[in-house]
Amino acid sequence: QVQLVESGGGLVQAGGSLRLSCAASGSISGIPDMGWYRQAPGKQRDLVARISSLRITNYADSVKGRFTISRDNAKNTMYLQMNSLQPEDTAVYCCNRIPPITTPTWAGWGQGTQVTVSS
Repeated sequence: QVQLVESGGGLVQAGGSLRLSCAASGSISGIPDMGWYRQAPGKQRDLVARISSLRITNYADSVKGRFTISRDNAKNTMYLQMNSLQPEDTAVYCCNRIPPITTPTWAGWGQGTQVTVSS
């Protein structure tokens, strides 16, 4: 199964930036839509950014204009550039396909990476 490993999270002050990476253990070129999700404490997991195989992107209103999603199929990696971070962006960030199904060849959710934004 393809497994996902997220990295790049950390503690940053409001207004700062982080770049998250999502490394897949196998090919992502055959996955039409992939995205970044986040889950804050006590809240449900939400999709914040998505990208198609044609590099068409879409963002949640809360991050539009601040976050940029990209994917490099040759490296089996997806990225999330996060600028102008705010305390409400604090969450565990995970990557996955859309919809986030599990298949015999796709393991699904990784551990995620914690992003903490201080005010």
